[in-house]
Amino acid sequence: MKIPDLNDLIADLQTAKQIAIDDRNPNAIVTATVAQAKLLGMDNMRDITPHNGQPVVFNIAGLSPDAALAISKRLDEEY
Repeated sequence: MKIPDLNDLIADLQTAKQIAIDDRNPNAIVTATVAQAKLLGMDNMRDITPHNGQPVVFNIAGLSPDAALAISKRLDEEY
């Protein structure tokens, strides 16, 4: 059995996140997203520097407004 590398783990979490999106389970979406961020070392970032003077814009395709609101509330509670 091969030990998974970072790409494998990120891909597995992306699959889990897509299942959560399909099931309309915002808590699971947040959990998978946070797990990906931790693996990529982004969980301790405090500041996002603009790229070429423009703010960084995150686009989560296919995310419903209800799911986005739930994620926002969850992040407010945790951070």
